[in-house]
Amino acid sequence: MDYLEQFVIPFFGLKNGLHHYKYNISDEFFENFPFSEVIKGKLQVNVIFKKHERMLVFEFEIDGYANVMCDRCSGYYDQPVKGRKKLIVKFGEEKHEETDEILILPESQHQINISSFIFEYIILMLPYKRIHPYNKEGNSTCNPEIIRKLEEHSKDRSSDSRWDVLKNINLNLNQKNKT
Repeated sequence: MDYLEQFVIPFFGLKNGLHHYKYNISDEFFENFPFSEVIKGKLQVNVIFKKHERMLVFEFEIDGYANVMCDRCSGYYDQPVKGRKKLIVKFGEEKHEETDEILILPESQHQINISSFIFEYIILMLPYKRIHPYNKEGNSTCNPEIIRKLEEHSKDRSSDSRWDVLKNINLNLNQKNKT
């Protein structure tokens, strides 16, 4: 059985009303997305699915961690991930995304695979800047050897005279030229 098949919800035979699904996301989940920046993680996803006559509403509640690369030292660490997302599915002629929250499915479709939405929501919940957290004493938990090497290289930089001229430019755009 394909791992992602567990994320297929056959909505055609379900009664209108609320339905609940729980998924435990682990490394195997991320292996199914080969170009993912996340390759490991442990998350719980609770899905509240409300079926209406002509519309489906999914509410995703995600909580756990994803193992990501630190932007500062390139080491991996566990980044907490927590949040909620909503997906509204309507029916029409052909499949397309109307907005970030609204998906149109063809009338003939009887099921939906929500794995790609879960993956996308996890990635969107990650912070833009990913850096090892600080410990209780307020010190970085980045790899100290890498940080030391970065500091050495930044001290070695010498100024490039071609760019030094730009330091004298006045960028105050609020002043009007007086002639």
